[in-house]
Amino acid sequence: MKLKQEVNDLVKRSLDRHLRLAVTGLSRAGKTAFITSLVNQLLHSSTQDNLPLFEASRNKQLLGAKRIPQTNLMVPRFDYDLAIEQLNSTPPKWPEPTRDVSEIRLAIRFKPKKGARRLLKSTSTLYLDIVDYPGEWLLDLPLLDMTFEQWSNDQLKHLTSDRASSVRAALAKKWLVKLNHFDLYASANENRVAELARSYTLYLHECKKAGLHWVQPGRFVLPGELEGAPVLQFFPVMIEVDADGKPLKDINKNSSYAMLRSRFNEYKKKIVKAFYQEHFASFDRQIVLVDCLQPLNAGHDSFNDMSGAITQLLQSFKYGRNSILKRLFSAKIDKVLFVATKADHVTPDQHGNMVSLLQQLVNEAWQHVSYEGIDMECMSLSSIQATMPGYASAGDTTLQAIKGTTLDEETLTLYPGEVPAKLPNAQYWKQHGFDFHQFRPLKIPQGQPLPHIRVDKAMQFLLGDKLR
Repeated sequence: MKLKQEVNDLVKRSLDRHLRLAVTGLSRAGKTAFITSLVNQLLHSSTQDNLPLFEASRNKQLLGAKRIPQTNLMVPRFDYDLAIEQLNSTPPKWPEPTRDVSEIRLAIRFKPKKGARRLLKSTSTLYLDIVDYPGEWLLDLPLLDMTFEQWSNDQLKHLTSDRASSVRAALAKKWLVKLNHFDLYASANENRVAELARSYTLYLHECKKAGLHWVQPGRFVLPGELEGAPVLQFFPVMIEVDADGKPLKDINKNSSYAMLRSRFNEYKKKIVKAFYQEHFASFDRQIVLVDCLQPLNAGHDSFNDMSGAITQLLQSFKYGRNSILKRLFSAKIDKVLFVATKADHVTPDQHGNMVSLLQQLVNEAWQHVSYEGIDMECMSLSSIQATMPGYASAGDTTLQAIKGTTLDEETLTLYPGEVPAKLPNAQYWKQHGFDFHQFRPLKIPQGQPLPHIRVDKAMQFLLGDKLR
């Protein structure tokens, strides 16, 4: 049965009828909301005209879409029904964020207007696999090219160097005190290693609570079924190395050092590499969601941390223009879309600034993938609209404003502030204030698709060329 399914998928890929879309991004960027909205818009496409920027819908080529069973039975199904139920609750609630990898498959029926498909039949079907996974897991991919010693020194450098984040260094103090009393070369004591691993994991959780994004290993904060497993019980240590990065002291195979290094290598092999081979290597298109507003609220350290995390995770993806042969035997991502989410949480006049800021945040990755000759774009959107635009008076002045209901059930009409069009320095926060509130989603009218801002534009970039 599995072989038959693999053959069917191979045939569909050869006919360009199968697309795997990776929805990636850091924690709380809105991955679950985006997938829910994307699926919802496609499911309503046969009865609603809600996608003017999506060419296949605008030209009446799009006949409709339906959910079908996914082919990978080892991956949990993305719970679209639960997400819609939460959005339809009273009051509406945001869907629960991603805590594990999940997948959903759609069959999209359309009328082809170009190529051999138009000559062979009047309708065609694109099979779309959408894969969602925790953003924290993305940050583990650089570990594949690192030794335990390199990783340890890199982690501790971010805590002790002159350029270390003051917030991160403060949060790590308790764990570093314990680490300083740890004998790395003594005989291994599993209980002692587990204790320090818990302390290190607590430090990573505190980083997330403080608005920082770069946490490694990512599975430590979202362990899933691996919670409590020894493979998640290691931590970086102070190691003296030579010019080639090799430890200066001999390693006793029964030492704590040997245990930590062994667990790190097992983590890379059995968790990070396995996850990469199972999912990332097969992606065709990628959308990277970025919440620029929360780090602006949190301050300079949080914003810089997000910028560094984005740069790190994007270095791990394999890019290159696809051909039919490459799609069959060595699939690579051929389109990348960077998205600034929560566009409805600022006034419409700030959407351009959101895009400009995002472009500078991903500049390094943009240069790399542009060199590879693949298609890239930046945009801002709101997957599920939570506010309505309007105006507010301040004396004799009328300002653009947004109106919505906060998570605390307070109705607000406000101008939340300007989004910087360029990467801000530390002084920027002393001169400017941000008041980006968290709003609950708007109530969905019965039988209507989810309200959105520019999700159809994202659909056009990611799917448009496959529905012609």
